[in-house]
Amino acid sequence: MTKEDIDASEAPLMDHLLELRRRLMWAVGSFFVAFAVSFFFSTQLFQLLILPFHWATGADVKLISIKLLGFFLVKLKIAMFGGMFIAFPMIATQMYKFVAPGLYKHERQALFPYLIATPVFFVLGAALVYFVLLPFAIKFFYTLPPTGVEIQPDVEAYLDFVMMLILAFGLTFQLPVVLTLLGHIGIVNYEQLTKGRRFAIVGVCALAAVITPPDPISMLAMAVPLGLLYEIAVLAVWFLEKRRKKAASKELTP
Repeated sequence: MTKEDIDASEAPLMDHLLELRRRLMWAVGSFFVAFAVSFFFSTQLFQLLILPFHWATGADVKLISIKLLGFFLVKLKIAMFGGMFIAFPMIATQMYKFVAPGLYKHERQALFPYLIATPVFFVLGAALVYFVLLPFAIKFFYTLPPTGVEIQPDVEAYLDFVMMLILAFGLTFQLPVVLTLLGHIGIVNYEQLTKGRRFAIVGVCALAAVITPPDPISMLAMAVPLGLLYEIAVLAVWFLEKRRKKAASKELTP
C-alpha cells in the first residue's frame, strides 16, 4: 500500500456528493434512453418472446388480451425490462467509477472482472430459458388439458411468466460470481465450499423446485446447470487461493 493509493482514496464530502449526482444522472439518463428504444421496438421484441411458444406447439401463436390496456401494459413491461438490460453496462460502469477512487489499486483490479462476468452469466441464464426451458414447459402444459379444452393464454400473463423465468434464471446464474467474489475477499474458502457441496446440492434442488414450473424437465433444467456452476465456483476459489499463496511465497522469498 503506497502513499499514492491512500491519497487517491481521500476526497472532500462535497466532491463525493457532486460525483454521485453526476453518476446518477448518467445512469438514469441511460436507462430512459434504453427504455425509449425498447418501447419503440417493443412489438418486435414481443414477437421474439413468443417464438418459443411456436417452437413448442408447432402452430401459429394465439394469445388473448382480457384488458383494454393489456397490450399497452405488455409494451411498457418489455420497455422496462429491456431498458434495464440494455442500460446495465452503463449503470454498472457508473457505479464502478464512483466507488473506484475509494479503492486501492489491487481492489479495483479485482472488482472489474466481476462487472463483466455479471451480465455474461445473466445472458447465459436467459438463453437457457429462451431456447430450452420455455419450449419444454409450454409443450408440457399443452399436453395437460383433456380433449375439448383449448388453452388460450393471456398475453400479459404469458409475458409475466417469461420475464419471471428469465429474471429467476439470470439471478441464480450469478452463483459463481457471488461465490468467487466471497472467496476473493476471504469470506468463504475452497475447503468450506467442498465440505458444503451436499448442502449446496440440496439447496439447488429446492430452489429449482420453487422457482421453475411444476414439471421435472424444468426443475432439471435449472438444477443441473446450477450444480455445474457451483463446481465452477469451487474451482475458481481454489485457483484464487492457489494464486494468493503463490504471490505470498514470492513476497517472502528474499
